[in-house]
Amino acid sequence: MIEDNETIDEFLARHSADVEEAIRKAAAAEIMPRFRQLAAHEVDQKNGPHDLVTDADRKAELYLTEALAELLPGSVVVGEEAVHANPASYDAIRGEAPVWIVDPVDGTRQFVRGEAGFCTLVALARGGVLLASWTYAPALDRLAVAIRGRGATLDGEPLRAGSPEPGRDLEVATSHPDYTTQEQKAALLGLWTEGVAPRACGSAGLEYLAIAEGRLDATAFSWEASWDHAAGLLLVEEAGGAHLTLTGEPFRITGGNTLPFTAARDAATARRVVGLLADGA
Repeated sequence: MIEDNETIDEFLARHSADVEEAIRKAAAAEIMPRFRQLAAHEVDQKNGPHDLVTDADRKAELYLTEALAELLPGSVVVGEEAVHANPASYDAIRGEAPVWIVDPVDGTRQFVRGEAGFCTLVALARGGVLLASWTYAPALDRLAVAIRGRGATLDGEPLRAGSPEPGRDLEVATSHPDYTTQEQKAALLGLWTEGVAPRACGSAGLEYLAIAEGRLDATAFSWEASWDHAAGLLLVEEAGGAHLTLTGEPFRITGGNTLPFTAARDAATARRVVGLLADGA
């Protein structure tokens, strides 16, 4: 719990491990017992067959909402499932109170199929600035942490994204077509060119982790929902990477971005991807 007159930086220095513990406990209590054990009545559609929600999503978000708010009194929680029920609750991201941004199961389709490629995402922000993030893949038992100005780690080891090898095709994970407008599809087609190897994205959080590890060169995403992006964007930044929107500005978690946008292993790669997107737009 935050103490009187304690800053957010001081809180993170003392309590990052407590946040990690809360995330691990939420996964152990509400996600992993349902992994490959889901009954039909535990899976619903939100906005079509590609937008699924399960009891694991709902219950893990409730667990984290209670635990995180208790750790940092005065903070608010913006979770994917709570926003689906009450879209106005998303506005807290633009406020001055510390806000936890939570995606309880990122990669729900993979989770429903019994695949290990899903994760739990938590980010802490204030005034639109990302301060810390946690990316936990419970089926793989991997945890990445980023603290603004203090770097990024994976399972306690430093993460550095590095730069793509010269002369090799850029591997870029791209948005699913169901989540793009016609204009965004045209922009994304700019990636289908010599020297680039685009592929469909999986869990956004794990794609960001792959960039931070140097296993993926870039993403090209066309939606703004902060629970998918906040944790990963800070992770990439603190690993030495960069992110840019179609106008060449960094992505803002408060919204109003010109899409698509990219996150990449380094600034040069981000500029290259945005250039290709602009050519296609």
